[in-house]
Amino acid sequence: MTIPHVAEAQNLEPLRYSLGFPAPYTHYIEVSASIPTGGAASVELMMAVWTPGSYLVREYARHVEALVARTPTGAGLAVEKSAKNRWRVQTGGAATVNLTYRVYGREMSVRTNWVDADFALVNGAPTFLTLVGGLSRPHEVEVVLPDGWTQARTTLPAVAGSAHRFRAPDYDTLVDSPMVLGNPAVHEFVVDGKPHALVNVGEAGVFDGAQAARDLEKVVLEHRRMWGALPYERYLFFNMITEAGGGLEHASSSVLMTSRWATRTRKAYVAWLQLASHEFFHAWNVKRLRPAELGPFDYERENATRSLWVVEGITDYYGDLAVHRAGLADQKEYLGSLSETVKTLQTTPGRQIQAVEMSSYDAWVRQYRPDENSPNVAISYYTKGYVLAWLLDARIRDVTKGAKSLDDVMRTAYGLYSGTHGYTQQEFQAVAEQVAGASLADFWEQGVSGVAELDYARALAALGLRFKPLEPPKDGEKDGPKAHLGGVTRTEGGRLLVSQVHRGTPAYAAGLNVDDEIVGIDDFRVQADQLSSMLEQYKPGDTVSILVARRGRFQRLGATFGAAPAAIWTVEPDPVAPDLSKTLMTNWLSGRP
Repeated sequence: MTIPHVAEAQNLEPLRYSLGFPAPYTHYIEVSASIPTGGAASVELMMAVWTPGSYLVREYARHVEALVARTPTGAGLAVEKSAKNRWRVQTGGAATVNLTYRVYGREMSVRTNWVDADFALVNGAPTFLTLVGGLSRPHEVEVVLPDGWTQARTTLPAVAGSAHRFRAPDYDTLVDSPMVLGNPAVHEFVVDGKPHALVNVGEAGVFDGAQAARDLEKVVLEHRRMWGALPYERYLFFNMITEAGGGLEHASSSVLMTSRWATRTRKAYVAWLQLASHEFFHAWNVKRLRPAELGPFDYERENATRSLWVVEGITDYYGDLAVHRAGLADQKEYLGSLSETVKTLQTTPGRQIQAVEMSSYDAWVRQYRPDENSPNVAISYYTKGYVLAWLLDARIRDVTKGAKSLDDVMRTAYGLYSGTHGYTQQEFQAVAEQVAGASLADFWEQGVSGVAELDYARALAALGLRFKPLEPPKDGEKDGPKAHLGGVTRTEGGRLLVSQVHRGTPAYAAGLNVDDEIVGIDDFRVQADQLSSMLEQYKPGDTVSILVARRGRFQRLGATFGAAPAAIWTVEPDPVAPDLSKTLMTNWLSGRP
């Protein structure tokens, strides 16, 4: 088929879908589709294999079944599976082909479909077959709600005169516009004359939707203050209160998953606000300002980029920072989030193996496919990207004496690269250097392309911060560091099993393996819930014999305990910082230059 120009494609006959849920408790979507053929003897259809924002090939076609093609008069047409996610239909000369197929949806995640008797979350990529070569033409969707369901919420424009019929100008918009169907609680607010809503599925009288919406409005206002304007006409926060977790960004909406108890405790609520803030920041960073490799999308294979640390890491940094700047988390809570991120990075051995740009590039094969050895060989571009964003922000504030910041970098990059072409790694670095008025080559070479230990001292000094000094033992506490074995354990069926063995730990040196059952230390039994208390009876340097059961056979391993890692990554204000640094800290935390 000839691919039309985008503008011309808007005048073409749209692909039309109808989504039915005759028995939602069976978890199926019944899809009917009208596919224009342009008179071709055959047409090829495809289903996306991944969802933008979630960098893993997920093979959505595995949930498609009972695909049948007919002419408008009802005559059957031949359908051949032509690839793992493609179907070729012989049209018989018909100008339109009518399809019916079923999609199974019972995966509780932000990127997939969930259908049950209470509600449905419908994502575009795992639902809609489309024409190969026809992504730029319009796609229309009609939703037929089951009895008892009253709402179909989406940011797709409604077709005039139809209650639940929507039109996407192209396939990209269709995929980028999730739907929530059922009877959600909707809490609306307006910012800059643009409607926003928190759409809660599963409030159940527990999750405080009204308060959450009031606080989300503050988050939206803070992000708008930083960026300067809202880039959409309306926005929906789909909040799936399903005892699951995760979030996924879209151009005019986001999907969040959380617990019904998230508004009941301070820690959980701040974490939820930070998640919502993160996904909302993506309305600018990645949905409009994006790496060149992430658009136009190839929906049938990996779209690798070395800049996910910018996409996700910088977003994670601002997600937390904006909640503080909006007055919804105090200074201690924000610095606590920063401290935990630094600690996570610094206690991950893989930081010395994998550069953050390669963590980004390898996201498709590593980030969403972790195993027990992942901490030894890899890092998260979320985690290191967050830390790099903080260090870069501090660096720019330092060299410009507070005149500029990372905020300026993001705004400048948005002005240059939020169009159709995106930015390269080199272009993003150039923007940062332009704003800083200085070379940042060492920052990129060491922090982005390299695996050198990061220079925290400069950032701490610039912003009037320090790592909290270790406190001496209090009265009644044991003197000196505690014995440390290392690794990660789990309890399973009353057994103490090894889950991970980190490089550089006594466990690694002793030869402990993942799935070993730790039975005893020396000649003493170790109960599954008593390893920590057992280690308190030893000190660093003590040599012991560890009895393990490995694949049903007992073995003894010699081990020498190390010292438990000190809590040295807690960021706090430095009481003796110079006035300029204190001013920079105040401006950083408040959002001023």
